Amino acid sequence: MGWAPISEAELWDKIIGAEGRMSPHIFRLWEVIKITPEKWSEKSYGMDGGGFWVVAVIGNRAIWFNDIEDGFNCSSYIVTGKLTEYFCNQDELEMAVQNILTIIEVGHDFSVRCSAPIPGEWMPG
Repeated sequence: MGWAPISEAELWDKIIGAEGRMSPHIFRLWEVIKITPEKWSEKSYGMDGGGFWVVAVIGNRAIWFNDIEDGFNCSSYIVTGKLTEYFCNQDELEMAVQNILTIIEVGHDFSVRCSAPIPGEWMPG
């Protein structure tokens, strides 16, 4: 069986589970930035599944679920409905919200991001 995009019901299960694990501090921020999940386009890898589910928005950043890699990511956007960056982190939702809080508190994004595969010849060590 090949890959299939996550259903909205499965996504809600992940969101509800994460809400139960959030600290009160993180949960308060989540309550302010969360949106009803909606599919946003992403040109690199998002076409096969009809886009990726965005679950929160603040400023020019969106928290979205990468159902190819099974994790939440935070990416920038310019136009609502279109993610401008692809990442393949496998973070839980509460970690993605914590990363947003760190940006707010510190003024800099220190989160580690995993990029998509880069084509090229593999050279064993």
